Amino acid sequence: MGLPELLGAGLVLLLLFIVGYIGLKMKIPQIVLYILLGIVLSGLLSGSELLHFVGEIGIVLLFFMLGMEFPIKQLAKVAKKVTPAGSLDVALSLGVTTCICLLMGIDPLMSFLIGGVVYATSSSITAKLLESSKRMANPESEFILGLLIFEDLVAPVLVAILVGLTAGGALTAGSLSILVVKVIVLTVGAILIGRYVFTKLGTFFDRHMSDDIFIMLLIGVSLAYGGLALYLDLSEVLGAFLAGIMIAEVRRTHQLEQLIVPIRDLTLPLFFLYFGTTITFEEGIPMLGLLAIVLLWSIIAKIIVGIVGGRWYGLTKRVALRAGFSLTQRGEFSIIIASLATGSIKVFSSAFILLSAMSGILLFQLAPKIAKKVYGEKSKVQKVKLPG
Repeated sequence: MGLPELLGAGLVLLLLFIVGYIGLKMKIPQIVLYILLGIVLSGLLSGSELLHFVGEIGIVLLFFMLGMEFPIKQLAKVAKKVTPAGSLDVALSLGVTTCICLLMGIDPLMSFLIGGVVYATSSSITAKLLESSKRMANPESEFILGLLIFEDLVAPVLVAILVGLTAGGALTAGSLSILVVKVIVLTVGAILIGRYVFTKLGTFFDRHMSDDIFIMLLIGVSLAYGGLALYLDLSEVLGAFLAGIMIAEVRRTHQLEQLIVPIRDLTLPLFFLYFGTTITFEEGIPMLGLLAIVLLWSIIAKIIVGIVGGRWYGLTKRVALRAGFSLTQRGEFSIIIASLATGSIKVFSSAFILLSAMSGILLFQLAPKIAKKVYGEKSKVQKVKLPG
């Protein structure tokens, strides 16, 4: 006789609390620990549809809240300022990585998928590290957060394209064109609904935000638009992100986030846990040589983006170098893309994410010391004593 589902759910949440608490005390990203817990519990939880569905709600709410941070006008402003550095990031992290995999004999679609895994810095890990290390007020933090926002805009589209390609097979100009058209239609639809519907609902939101039933509207919008994206053979994270952009037009983001955060924080860890249950290292880590090359390049690429892109952004050489060493950790976007893979590519991608997250944390902590070692102490202005 198996455990009742209610008892199983309670035990899983207690385990998530314990490993999350350990991560908090040891300053290890909870994402990494949740994945490792999933790997350990894979024999018990593998194939759980309920766990998968609840985790999917968590990831939808994460991207819904990301979208809520970006009213349409602010989106355009952020994109314009950080586009040069963001474009360099796409070219190096996604483009060059894909080429490396192609040269090593990986097929085009899987090469592109690995490039996607390598592309985006973890927003959650980086933001927590900036806050906990008291570097949020440093001059590089604006550039780092701007680059993360740029990646947050590119990555849902990238995920949507990969979802369509992995579901449909061959990478052709025709299939790619159809996917791009679908993405454009979904995006234009969200912009129009946001501008002509939600901009007029400010008073309605003010009147009913405190009602118990209001949360159903927010969750309903996020799940429905995410579901519409799935219906179009795109990614639910793109739909959820666009749903957040729609709601952002109400200009009540801070108040609305307070309603969603508890539900997101309850369901999101289950996504990372479920991802861990789909990984098995029984046959070892495949393509160790390629893994070492990709991991090394992923670090070098982000450092180049920090140095060159940071200088374009207006940072000093010291601060730009510090930014580059602070961008190397991978997390939630990489996990979403890796979940689209199967077999050895999924194991390969999972190993990369775990190694990248841990090495990225170390490099983030060492970034100020490295910058100091390269450029020396900051020059201090000498105080001149005046007579009298």
